[in-house]
Amino acid sequence: VLSLIVVSDVLCVTVIQGQDDWGVTYSSTEICALKASTVEISCTYTYPSRVDGRDTEVNETVWFIKLSGNQPVYLRTDSDYQDRVEYSCSEKSCTLRITDLRESDSAEYQFKFITNQPGGSYTGSPGVTLRVTDLQVKVTKLPSSPPELNCHSSCRLPDRSSYIWYNNGQKIQSQTSSTYTVNFNSADSHSCAVEGHEDFPSPPVCVSDRPCERVIYTDRSICALKGSSVDISCTYSSYQTIESKFWFSPERSHQWQSPSQPEDLSEDSQFRGRVQVLETERGRSTLRITDLTESDSAQYHFKFTTQFYEWNSSLPATTLTVTALQVQVSRITVHQSDTEAELKCHSSCSPAGRLSYVWFKNGQKVTGVETSSFKGRVYPGDIISCALKGHENYGSPPVCEFDPLYQENTHMYTG
Repeated sequence: VLSLIVVSDVLCVTVIQGQDDWGVTYSSTEICALKASTVEISCTYTYPSRVDGRDTEVNETVWFIKLSGNQPVYLRTDSDYQDRVEYSCSEKSCTLRITDLRESDSAEYQFKFITNQPGGSYTGSPGVTLRVTDLQVKVTKLPSSPPELNCHSSCRLPDRSSYIWYNNGQKIQSQTSSTYTVNFNSADSHSCAVEGHEDFPSPPVCVSDRPCERVIYTDRSICALKGSSVDISCTYSSYQTIESKFWFSPERSHQWQSPSQPEDLSEDSQFRGRVQVLETERGRSTLRITDLTESDSAQYHFKFTTQFYEWNSSLPATTLTVTALQVQVSRITVHQSDTEAELKCHSSCSPAGRLSYVWFKNGQKVTGVETSSFKGRVYPGDIISCALKGHENYGSPPVCEFDPLYQENTHMYTG
């Protein structure tokens, strides 16, 4: 069954997959979303109310993608998606929400529901194709005319989108279309954003072939573990000689002598002795912060000055989130002689990359378990903790004690 609908001003085709009253209907089959933003993928599903005299009950709903080899990756348990996915399900409908989108999230997402009927599971296939895109400014040089700039992405954005343009990091009030003809200035850089998504602008580009005024941050957001170290990097350029440069955090403005004049982070008492600025190559600066604390979670900016110019951009910089691991109890099953527990190694955000975990039980490493989930037998007095592989010194507090006398209650305390 095919029907045409309009979703977010983009013409899409809804496909209903199903037979014999089993089916999944996705609200759209293709979605384009901006890198670092949030997306919602929705569906409704149907199933027969009774099969061979048995009432149908839905026991589980899951979203998944398939990697090479056709192996399903279930989002709730995969380390790449940990703490970035959320299900919102009601009667015969379910929405998948993914935050902090990465280009690696581009994939086909499928929904599956499992019932109490024999062989009564159903997958909506094909699913929803998500493409995660980054905005880019394309420069077209015209003969005898000023250059033309185009705010471009690798997939189509809604036709009636309104755009925001920035000149040297400052918003241009009069420009709202996806194209912009500039009065040529070889020192200028330009970037763009979609209105309503100002936190996800394109990197600034030089209009000319010579260096211009700009700063490009390597990462928009970084998640790091408490107690570890982090490198925050950017590239920068100017057509003039740079006289001074430093990193700062707007969240520390209460420490500055003047709220409008940023101050060098290395001079801040909170960071003194923990901050190092590295310049391993010309035009690249790296802020290294060691022994991270959760209070270091903030946005970090780079600033430079020349004899006649000061880079003071209103564009977003790099947001750092420092997280501490915690053990969460997913399920407790009490048996006559012992208790079975399902645990999850959790943090407020997920460091990038496919992660391996280490679990400890009563101070001893649990062999054969490298995922964020742990399932096993536990006894009164057992202490369990977790850490990221390679970061064992920054693991979760050993806070879990299990007592079968409290059947479905697990007491968590800080020892």
